[in-house]
Amino acid sequence: MDPLTHTITGLFLSRAGLKHWTPLAAPILMLAANAPDIDIVTAAGGSLNYLHYHRHLTHSLLAMPVMALLPVLLVRAVGRKPIHWLGAFFASLVAVASHLLLDLTNIYGVRLFLPFSSQWERLDLTAVVDLWIWGVLLLGVIGPLIARLVGSEITSGTVRDRHHGRGLAIFGLAFLLFYNCGRNVLHARAVASLESRIYQEATPLRVAALPDPANPLKWRGLVETGDFYAVEDLNLAGEFDPTRATIFHKPEPDPALDAARRTATFEQFLMFSQFPFWRISPVPEPENGKLVEVLDMRFGTPLAPGFMASAVLSGKGEVLETHFQWGSARPR
Repeated sequence: MDPLTHTITGLFLSRAGLKHWTPLAAPILMLAANAPDIDIVTAAGGSLNYLHYHRHLTHSLLAMPVMALLPVLLVRAVGRKPIHWLGAFFASLVAVASHLLLDLTNIYGVRLFLPFSSQWERLDLTAVVDLWIWGVLLLGVIGPLIARLVGSEITSGTVRDRHHGRGLAIFGLAFLLFYNCGRNVLHARAVASLESRIYQEATPLRVAALPDPANPLKWRGLVETGDFYAVEDLNLAGEFDPTRATIFHKPEPDPALDAARRTATFEQFLMFSQFPFWRISPVPEPENGKLVEVLDMRFGTPLAPGFMASAVLSGKGEVLETHFQWGSARPR
């Protein structure tokens, strides 16, 4: 998920009750809720390096205790105030767990079992930025501020401070839980609908229903068959017509594909890509040269690619250069 969602989740965890575990709980929890994203420092090595190390070890179950300890040490050093070390650590651990769970819900995924397994785990329930989640979480932040202003003349300061925002914080956290449970039900229906159809007389090998950031009933249907990908929006409130899907045919086997696949750029990209689509096209230079591209269909299409690796090959099939394009989800 995005940093705003993680940060407010950490704040709500503090207000909901974890602030009683230690002094300075709020800053500890807000930092801990973002701690796994410390991997952003790997962007200094370039976009491909960041692709490889983003949601890597810092997002694994094994690294959770380390990720939880770092915010505690930082707040203790900067705040220069005593904390309850055990309570602070376990509160921070809860916030780190919230980060992994929220990241698990979206289409990018996480590698929870590194270094033992590099398999990506993802639920495809929410977009990285979900407008409903933003709305409810921001309400939970702004609501108590308004309530404090309105009730400042009639409410005891001690009571007000003690329970400031607790009700809306609990509501916000409960919303995250039940919203994702509801999304899970809708996602299962969308997947079942995609799997039950025939696409140009071909049955699906696998499908994905990718969430819309605003409409929980709307999903981007992605279907892979032996010869092509089919892409079509699916609205659970209406009928789904597979004949309207846009078809992207896979290329015929070519030695150029194998040559590109063996490069470090393609190897790293294919470790990330869950739905790779390959294409080959001629290039004016060098003579008889080819351009090989592979993109992840979760984040775009050949018409509007997002994450994509490319290689230019000579007429003899030698890889002359490779390139990686870092992109974000784009509409079909």
